[in-house]
Amino acid sequence: MVTTRLPSAGFSITIRIAVTADASSIGRLTTCVGEAGAIVTALDVVDSDPTRVLVDLTCDTADSNHADQVVKQLEEQDGVDVRKVSDRTFLLHLGGKIEVTSKVALRNRDELSRAYTPGVARVCMAIAENPADARRLTIKRNTVAVVSDGSAVLGLGNIGPAAAMPVMEGKAALFKRFGGVDAWPVVLDTQDTDEIVKIVKAIAPAYGGINLEDIAAPRCFEIEARLREQLDIPVFHDDQHGTAICVLAALTNALRVVGKRLQDVRVVVSGAGAAGTAIMKLLLRQGVGDIIAYDRRGALHRGMADMSETWQWLAEHTNKDNYSGDLPGAIAGADVFIGVSAPNLLTGDDIARMADKSIVFALANPDPEVDPREARRHAAVVATGRSDQPNQINNVLAFPGVFRGMLDAAATEFTEEMALAAARAIADVVGDDKLNPTVIIPSVFDPKVTPAVAAAIRAAVRGPVAAAHNPAALPEAELDEAPRETF
Repeated sequence: MVTTRLPSAGFSITIRIAVTADASSIGRLTTCVGEAGAIVTALDVVDSDPTRVLVDLTCDTADSNHADQVVKQLEEQDGVDVRKVSDRTFLLHLGGKIEVTSKVALRNRDELSRAYTPGVARVCMAIAENPADARRLTIKRNTVAVVSDGSAVLGLGNIGPAAAMPVMEGKAALFKRFGGVDAWPVVLDTQDTDEIVKIVKAIAPAYGGINLEDIAAPRCFEIEARLREQLDIPVFHDDQHGTAICVLAALTNALRVVGKRLQDVRVVVSGAGAAGTAIMKLLLRQGVGDIIAYDRRGALHRGMADMSETWQWLAEHTNKDNYSGDLPGAIAGADVFIGVSAPNLLTGDDIARMADKSIVFALANPDPEVDPREARRHAAVVATGRSDQPNQINNVLAFPGVFRGMLDAAATEFTEEMALAAARAIADVVGDDKLNPTVIIPSVFDPKVTPAVAAAIRAAVRGPVAAAHNPAALPEAELDEAPRETF
């Protein structure tokens, strides 16, 4: 059985196998795995004797069912004894993915007396007298809460707070790896809007920023709006603004590739939830020609019954011709398709009906709105959310740098101007010498991305002078500004 889906590291397994010790035994194993549609990434000999060889064979598969099929086909081979199968993704999650480490060694009584009692009391009183010093003298200066109620996790839906934890841990790990930001998961066992706002407001003093994550629309809009009003630290819903920033950055460069201007193009957005709404609002702010918003009920248009406040706003500010048909009809003649919705909504033939030199961003994960291979037959530029395809549009390009910049600049809010600045910075990382249809967005591992985004955010908060600041030197600089009596 050969799977039609592409193998990926997300479904990597290691199989411990005992096989007869003949010259062709190892080759038979790798051939079997290849015929099953998996990709062998490693093969290690663990032990051997005169008649048997024990090996660990690691391969990428397409999904859990495909992994089971690979194992089954190995078990059916003569002379093969499958001893154990390990899912490498689950192994990585054992015990969680993050931990707290102390910045203070606490090697002796002297250090203990300064880090804790009695010395710590003086620092507490300094903050009590001047609450602004909390940012200088506690973890607040570099710490973000990753807050979720588990109601809209990835493509998994409403799975609750406990099941959402692996995603929030991963987000915290990405914050640290790419932005040097200390982030911590805060999952809430409630999906009541008032209660979420109350809880986040109550815990906010410990944090320099709030990253809202995987909260279902339309509640996420109200939660973010109310928290922004009530808190003096930035509140950033990554599903909305991180996605919008990255899409605008990618679209900026895609339009450069095809030689079109944003103000001249018609865009169709499939999915009018949190991500889609933020994308459309940012594109409108940037002066896009026209947008048609499409969701389960069809194209959002004026006169549509029973629309939410958000959908009503979109209907009033998009869809100039008031189109009310289906998705294939909407993209006919369109310059750009952006999907943040569901898999397999379109075919290659649908993409062929788009305008010349069309752009397709099919971002549903793990399966996009249209098969990327089919889309490339007709579109000039294709991007997905997948790491195994060219032009991966991934929020990790945005949020670490956005928060790095906001924390460095002691920002009190996140603004639309910051979003536009971040998008420009990401787009500009891909210079003219690198830009082409398969490279419209930087790699998530490009070391230039986070510093560029952080500098753009600092400039948006403080002005051009702040952009020249070295983030690594900022803590010492800020300590120099602290009142002398706080030491």
